[in-house]
Amino acid sequence: MKLWEKGYTTDNVVEKFTVGNDRILDLKLAKHDINGNVAHVKMLHKIGILNQTELTDILKGLEEIQQTIDDGTFVIEESFEDVHSKIEFELVKKIGEAGKKIHTARSRNDQVLVDLHLYTKEEIGVIKELILQLFNTLMELSEKHKSVLIPGYTHLQVAMPSSFGLWFSAYAESLIDDVIMLNAAFKIANQNPLGSAAGYGTSFPIDRTMTTELLGFETLKYNVVAAQMSRGKLEKTTAFALSAVAGTLSKLSADICLYMSQNFNFLGFPKELTTGSSIMPHKQNPDVFELMRATCNKLQNLPSEIMMITNNLTSGYHRDFQILKENLMEGIDTLKDNIEVCNFMLQHVIIKDNILNNSIYDYLYSVEEVNKLVINGASFRDAYQKLGEEILDGKFTPEKTVEHTHEGSIGNLCLNEIIAKFNANY
Repeated sequence: MKLWEKGYTTDNVVEKFTVGNDRILDLKLAKHDINGNVAHVKMLHKIGILNQTELTDILKGLEEIQQTIDDGTFVIEESFEDVHSKIEFELVKKIGEAGKKIHTARSRNDQVLVDLHLYTKEEIGVIKELILQLFNTLMELSEKHKSVLIPGYTHLQVAMPSSFGLWFSAYAESLIDDVIMLNAAFKIANQNPLGSAAGYGTSFPIDRTMTTELLGFETLKYNVVAAQMSRGKLEKTTAFALSAVAGTLSKLSADICLYMSQNFNFLGFPKELTTGSSIMPHKQNPDVFELMRATCNKLQNLPSEIMMITNNLTSGYHRDFQILKENLMEGIDTLKDNIEVCNFMLQHVIIKDNILNNSIYDYLYSVEEVNKLVINGASFRDAYQKLGEEILDGKFTPEKTVEHTHEGSIGNLCLNEIIAKFNANY
């Protein structure tokens, strides 16, 4: 059954190509489609399109369909084009002619828009909850290992002293920026497009404010053309937010892969969380973080994929938008998996001690020595030149103490302030 069916059949080749795997993807939208239907029919009743008996029957039928969604028995067979036609068919089968009225003053265009907005809002909430858990793990590790010093690098060259406290909380605070991006995407998703119909409104006297309130949207997308233009923009904005989180996870994964190598040996994981080699019995490979790095790098390309699909499309609906559904949903599911496994792995991380005792890290303290000379009255340029000559002549002997006290430094991590900032943006 197709909502646009006019009595003739579409060749199977065309149908297969145009429907694609929408039936599978639409299962993620089913509960949101029910919610959209509920709000829409309540509004239709208010404006006199549905009588009380019809409304009661429709709501009861939708509730029964929702139950099949909840218990996992709801399916979209090949005879249906999408979730919208399936739900309408089931409703008509349950309650009769009244079920055919639910599409009044509506198009599949604004139906799928509503579903996607509701779906995106919900999924952003799930992602933020997973980020909260990862943030808490990183902050706990920062506090626990704040006194363990590690080398900091610039250009992958030994640079200055750092610490695991600094390293873990750096990624925790980076997640705050990612949450801000997610909040921006949520705000864009939190606008009701229902009532835009095919993109140009309807002659029915619908109450869009009512459906906005019933569906829990912050506001509505007032201009009906602007509402339709949110298709593509919603996905792109969300993709940028997903890619921001992915960028943080990718960099963290790259660090961990480096720090796990024998040349660094800063941290490790239990053997059961690493993989071995088919011929080298000593190997403990960071496969989880290598795959995380790769999949998160792929996620960072998601905004470009969406832009390439939607770029230069004119206003109004285009079937091109259908392809975005798979990109968005796969991206969301992939990111959730990566955040979850990252949090799990970090809860089992093994931190090594006395890392800086190795003489290859002696030059980490050169800046500390320059600063001490400056504090004692020397100019920075003279102190820098003096230490440079000592290093060239092989006479540099570091005093391995670090006294950083300013906000955000090794000795003053500002963990409580970072937590407060996270909570303010969460």
